[in-house]
Amino acid sequence: MNRIAFAVLTVALLTGCTPRGAVVIEPAAARTGAVETVFIGTTRAPDPESGEPFGFGRTEETRFVRLDVAVPPEREPGEIDWAPKGRAPDLSQEFVATAQDVFAGPGAFRTELARDLRRQPAGRREAIVFVHGFNTTFAEGAYRLAQLGHDLKIGATLVHYSWPSRAHPLGYAYDRDSVLFARDGLEDLLREVTAAGANRIVIAAHSIGSLLTMETLRQMSGPQDARVRDSIAGVILFSPDIDVELFHAQARAIGDLPQPFLIFTSKRDKALALSARLTGERDRLGNIDSAAEVADLAVTVMDTTAFSTGTGHFDAAHSAALLSVLGQVAAAGSVLEGEGRIGFLAGSVVTVRNATQIIMAPVAAMSGLGN
Repeated sequence: MNRIAFAVLTVALLTGCTPRGAVVIEPAAARTGAVETVFIGTTRAPDPESGEPFGFGRTEETRFVRLDVAVPPEREPGEIDWAPKGRAPDLSQEFVATAQDVFAGPGAFRTELARDLRRQPAGRREAIVFVHGFNTTFAEGAYRLAQLGHDLKIGATLVHYSWPSRAHPLGYAYDRDSVLFARDGLEDLLREVTAAGANRIVIAAHSIGSLLTMETLRQMSGPQDARVRDSIAGVILFSPDIDVELFHAQARAIGDLPQPFLIFTSKRDKALALSARLTGERDRLGNIDSAAEVADLAVTVMDTTAFSTGTGHFDAAHSAALLSVLGQVAAAGSVLEGEGRIGFLAGSVVTVRNATQIIMAPVAAMSGLGN
């Protein structure tokens, strides 16, 4: 067996041992957990075999959902667990939903989204739009955004784009095709969020969801999307699974990148190393060696290699120490507003032409936790 086949088989076996997340409605969880509301746009088709309303099949219709997620009380920051199929969930430790509302159409979704945005001060109404990555179910993406919203104390309206991932470790080719299929759906969702009254939209994408995000931004060049483009107040790519040359081409087509534009990378990202080998490339955007590889672009590269554990493919979501630091950044608005972004965050900072690289260090992070 060659090394690539062995690596794929290993990933498949390891992932297969993990129960997959599904939407479980437990209203009683609202009394034990902290409820985070997640608004969802999806191009997942119903699965006739399982009866799931949002499976891995594709539909050109964008459907809209509100999911209230209970974040369990007995967990550490970054931890996310759910019950395996057939077992009652432990509401003290496992994520469940307390309610789900599938909207009849975009108008009803927009009305409910506008109501949530009005919790924030006029003129400063912000939405975080999260685009999940490879091998993700409908529930897993929503639970992940709820976890991030809770752990980072974001305060903004949480919006998730759930594109039709095969949700299988051997479904990489299917997921790459789904990403290209799903571009119009993400554009639809961004239009609805803007129409609902969001003054600022920050797009956060993980893994191959970063490819979907860049392709969607690239196609939103027409005058009908000018208002949406003006409302995008930042882009964050976590472990982006994008060919570096393709990223340059996408950025040139987009023109002025939304600012700030953050790229979270790790040289220990095993999933991206495997992706690079499967695609015949040297590396991916999420595991570049330095900011020199994107020096012509106005981006900030956040190197989280020192925090990497396991596959190292979503350090910003899993590391309690890194979540603590990012939570302070979000509260202070330092990185997202482009002010004082070095401070206690950096182990070292390198500027290469237009790009800045911040190499995050655990010692520096821990020293800032009390600030």
